Amino acid sequence: MTGAGSPRSRRAAEGRTKSGKPRPGTGGQGRRKLEGKGPTPPAAQRPGHPAQRRAAATERAAAGPGVPGRQGPPSGRARGSGDSPEYVAGRNSVVESLRAGVPASVLYVAARVQHDERIAEAIQLAASRGMPVLEAGAAELDRHTGGALHQGLALRIRPYDYAHPDDLLVRAADAAQLPLIAALDDVTDPRNLGAVVRSAAAFGAQGVVVPARRGAGVTAGAWKASAGALARVPVARAANLARALQSYREAGVFVAGLDAAGGTVMRDLDLATAPLVLVIGSEGRGLSRIVAQACDVLVRIPIAARTESLNAGVAAGIALYEVAMIRSGGRFPAEEAD
Repeated sequence: MTGAGSPRSRRAAEGRTKSGKPRPGTGGQGRRKLEGKGPTPPAAQRPGHPAQRRAAATERAAAGPGVPGRQGPPSGRARGSGDSPEYVAGRNSVVESLRAGVPASVLYVAARVQHDERIAEAIQLAASRGMPVLEAGAAELDRHTGGALHQGLALRIRPYDYAHPDDLLVRAADAAQLPLIAALDDVTDPRNLGAVVRSAAAFGAQGVVVPARRGAGVTAGAWKASAGALARVPVARAANLARALQSYREAGVFVAGLDAAGGTVMRDLDLATAPLVLVIGSEGRGLSRIVAQACDVLVRIPIAARTESLNAGVAAGIALYEVAMIRSGGRFPAEEAD
């Protein structure tokens, strides 16, 4: 039988002999049999892969409440921690964040989790601040935290409203103060950012500027390191730090970059009595070439051994202190009042 549905007819249609070998002269009719499924997709695009689940969780988090457009530093309004909601995971981390007053919007507690003193304290701290405490399943907590070890507890941090670099000059003018701004170049540790903000608050700076890329943002870690100073001192984000510095120069503000090879000692900086931006680079590489070129002067902090170096948070604190001392003639106003 050689009907259309017989095995023999199907072999003929497929261009194969009875033995199963390709029949010559098929005109490519069997080519579809040799086609594969294409290249293996990246892990983040493979359904069910952990990387895909993490990517999906990130996208869902990014779809949350957005950050308003360019805004000046708000007065009396709590600030959050980034372009999209950040989740702090783990019992110790959540309790420490709540103790530090990190602005948060929701505390998630796993359903049927065994309570201990840390969970009890987290719930008490959240309730005392009027924060919603929601029960969540394990799968939901996994999505929120990107698969991190959450131990049945997660805290959602509010997005941070970054200022614009120009707003810091407006802030100085409104307060009738001589502009003093700190800028960070390639400083990627949020704890250093928090430490710089803390020093800025202590020594009268109007704010801190960070680059939009390749730089630390305001996270829960930055909030904790700032010891609450982020509620008083705004952080501005610049799309291009070198251009932002040039814009400051055009506005009559001098730019001094901290550099181990700088020709001027920080304590001898005459420009300290003028409107000033202090630029601090990373501990390892220092200032980038293009940012260093945008500075009016490079200054250094003398240290005992040339083989040693200071991290960004410490260097910024010393430099801001020296500027404050020069501007006050060696005595802070608070000391004079005492």
